[in-house]
Amino acid sequence: MIKNRYTSRLISGIILAAVLLSACGTESAVEVPAPTAAPAPAPEPSPSIRPLATEAPVAGLTSKLTGLPVESSTLQRPLAVMINNAPAARPQSGISEADVLYEVLAEGGITRLIGIFQSREGVVKIGPIRSIRPYLIDIGESYGAVTVHAGGSPAAYAILQRQKKADMDEIGNAGPYFWRDKERKAPHNLYSNTAKLREGAGKLGYDGEAETPGYLFNEPDYVPTEGEAAAELSVNFLLDSYSVGYKYSPEERTYLRWVNGKPHLDLNNASPVQAANIMVIGADHKVLDDVGRLQIDVELGGQALLFQRGVVIKGKWSRMPGDMIRFVKEDGKEALMYPGVSHILIVPNAPSFSSHVEYSAIQSST
Repeated sequence: MIKNRYTSRLISGIILAAVLLSACGTESAVEVPAPTAAPAPAPEPSPSIRPLATEAPVAGLTSKLTGLPVESSTLQRPLAVMINNAPAARPQSGISEADVLYEVLAEGGITRLIGIFQSREGVVKIGPIRSIRPYLIDIGESYGAVTVHAGGSPAAYAILQRQKKADMDEIGNAGPYFWRDKERKAPHNLYSNTAKLREGAGKLGYDGEAETPGYLFNEPDYVPTEGEAAAELSVNFLLDSYSVGYKYSPEERTYLRWVNGKPHLDLNNASPVQAANIMVIGADHKVLDDVGRLQIDVELGGQALLFQRGVVIKGKWSRMPGDMIRFVKEDGKEALMYPGVSHILIVPNAPSFSSHVEYSAIQSST
């Protein structure tokens, strides 16, 4: 009975918040200005599996987040960018170029994307950029990243100021390093890029190299020997307008992302948003207020699925203090990632984790 009452409160609270936000027409009702901000001055591997996370190719470095070579001689501190995922904000820019891409609920049934950018420095446009929540700060910091956002909840601002976090806020300390796109309507028109954000991070004292945690990686040609076939998966957060799908491409050896029945493309280059690794993880969600703001546990761990190379394996997600979210197999060993981009989708545990994700061995025809 306790679980039923919790589930009822969660769903009721989110539905109420969705109605309130719909009446407002935008997410702006949950944003608050920065209270004191001032403008800135201008498993153990088998013999056939080799970890790549700490190995550098002859030509340069290997990214700890993607397992792929990077052209630069050093890797700067990651940027964790809060990206608008409202229907009016799609298609977004730059999301195909993130090393890791998260999707997580904000409030009212809407979801937010968090792009972790490090290995690619020439991303010409990222956004639209939106606001931050406490658990989004936590996700960004788990990579040692500078958080990039525009506004935030009162609780998020309290954390940023009290703990003196490394953040860049468009309506607070970092306005000059963002711009508005006149071809889109506010609040779905705020952008930046890696060049501007690196410049701003330098001015604010957030630049330089960082101790970024890394994944362990399989050889690219290693064929999975465990799990079951999963050529297609679908993830339902809460609202119909946030229905996510992935279809496996044997040619690309990645899963191509779909949203509401259509391919999800990057506006920068019309490239499909795709991932070599997809984690779908279950977390406890709690509605905090009438606006629908949430508390999401991104530390406790729980049920998880990992999709790679057209196969899914069941396990748990785990996170140690000071580390990022990792996938642990049923044998207790950390799963190895395949070189490439990773997507992590955080769904509620209520009414059940399995109610939010489905997968099939065969792709649909559409």
